[in-house]
Amino acid sequence: MFPLPGGIGLSHLRAYEWEAADGVCGGSPHVHLACTEAYVVTGGRGAVQTLSADGYLETDLEAGVVAWFSPGTVHRMVQRDDLRITVLMQNSGLPEAGDAVFTFPPRVLADPAAYAEAAAMPTDDAAALRRRDLAVEGYLPLRDALAAGDPGPLRDFHHAAAALVAPKIGAWVPRWRDGALAAAELTGEHLKALADGDAAHLALSGVQVTRPSEQDGYGMCGRRTEYEIHR
Repeated sequence: MFPLPGGIGLSHLRAYEWEAADGVCGGSPHVHLACTEAYVVTGGRGAVQTLSADGYLETDLEAGVVAWFSPGTVHRMVQRDDLRITVLMQNSGLPEAGDAVFTFPPRVLADPAAYAEAAAMPTDDAAALRRRDLAVEGYLPLRDALAAGDPGPLRDFHHAAAALVAPKIGAWVPRWRDGALAAAELTGEHLKALADGDAAHLALSGVQVTRPSEQDGYGMCGRRTEYEIHR
């Protein structure tokens, strides 16, 4: 995940092609507790299933579509025809630090050690498939309940996810302070300097370039291409 100006993370995704228990091909349903995520569709066709205050929705995805999810929105990327997406993530670093929580069954969410083991970064397709299938196992009851007009199970999941990450918040604050907050404060400093007629920061202008890694990783929604960061 490469941090863009403003503390935004960037990566590329190709949706998983594996069929789940409900016959749908795609990724691992999950939620972000503090970060908004955006999909910029660059190729292929697919969909994203979401569970939120808006209910259960399935939104078609094709090149040119941009969809974003505020914290608390459970989302599941669905593969139809070589779906490819550029992901923009608020507060780069927080999702990797645990802000993203899989929709594992309640028995797993209630046990931090079991959750950590199930959520560990896969090293091969088989491990990624097991993680995805466990997330789908917990997701389908949430989806069915919300589709039937019962938001209770989704609320219970939100509470379980919040309890699971609560011990990590102390480590998140410095990431946020050094990332998104620092970027916003720097803009404030530039505005004040310009109002005072001080353009010294413009002399520090320049171009930075990064390249994607040559090997795909296992993201939550699909195969993720990350960027090497050079500071």
